[in-house]
Amino acid sequence: MLTAVILMIICSTADLSEVRLVDGDGLCSGIPEVLHEEEWRKLSSNYIEYRAVELLCKELNCGDVISATFRSNFRDKHGDQPVIDLDCEGNESALSECKKYRSPIHPDYRNISVIVSCSDSVRLVDGAGCCSGRVEVKSHQSWTSVCEADFDWQDAEVVCRELDCGTPLTLQGALSGDGKHPFGTNQFQCKGSENRLLTCSTSDKEEYTCTSGSAVELTCSGPDHVRLVGGSGRCAGMLEMFHSGEWRGVTADRWSMRDAAVVCRQLGCGSAVKSPMIVSGGDETGWGFHIACFGSESTVKECTILYSSKIRFPVGVVCSGISKNEK
Repeated sequence: MLTAVILMIICSTADLSEVRLVDGDGLCSGIPEVLHEEEWRKLSSNYIEYRAVELLCKELNCGDVISATFRSNFRDKHGDQPVIDLDCEGNESALSECKKYRSPIHPDYRNISVIVSCSDSVRLVDGAGCCSGRVEVKSHQSWTSVCEADFDWQDAEVVCRELDCGTPLTLQGALSGDGKHPFGTNQFQCKGSENRLLTCSTSDKEEYTCTSGSAVELTCSGPDHVRLVGGSGRCAGMLEMFHSGEWRGVTADRWSMRDAAVVCRQLGCGSAVKSPMIVSGGDETGWGFHIACFGSESTVKECTILYSSKIRFPVGVVCSGISKNEK
């Protein structure tokens, strides 16, 4: 349960104008910290909102969110210092616009840290969502477009994988123009099995002749983010969400039938019949998700999603069955 939430103290003076990721592989991955009262403090590790992670990656000029996971048994340099909690409504353009709270660290979360990874090397822009758009690659701290002639299907497989967007669906010249960024000079030579675009082999062109309208545009399938497992069929069972290459449970804490209705709708399984709590002996099942929906959303990704470091009781969903549109 998210018991640490009730211990929060509102703090109107928290200055979030400076944020950083530390102890990671680079500037765009690691443990999130904010500068508060001239000290770097970590964000709360009992849960963190997806919107807050999106804004953090944006403010660091690190593209989109790849993942936010939790690391346990971590020797935390912050010790028992208070942590910062963020409450974002979803329409903010910067972290400083979110509500800020300072809370004492809960003993259960002292040795847990949230690890954020942003897409510091590649992004898809001006598309229908985070998994489609014009391909841009970061080079020397600036974003550059990629010429269609220098990007093939194997490269596309790597980009979709890196962005946690499933597999490629279409690859073509940009239909919406080349955007404001210039073309890069790298020709990518991926094998298709790499996890990150920057680990692929590249070659520089001596003469670069990419013309207007030939920036590459990619559409990925997007992963099936939710599923029901362990039930009588695909429309009943314990709810899991796909994130960072693995399936994770969803907490039953403050879950409602409105949330279940969105799950059934996304899966094409009719309406929600019931949504029981899964009792698994009372042991935490590791980190997962907390979801809050209005009930009218088409997919779970449109709801408020929080990363939760501990799930005591996962939730199950039973839907009425295959919807008419699926028959």
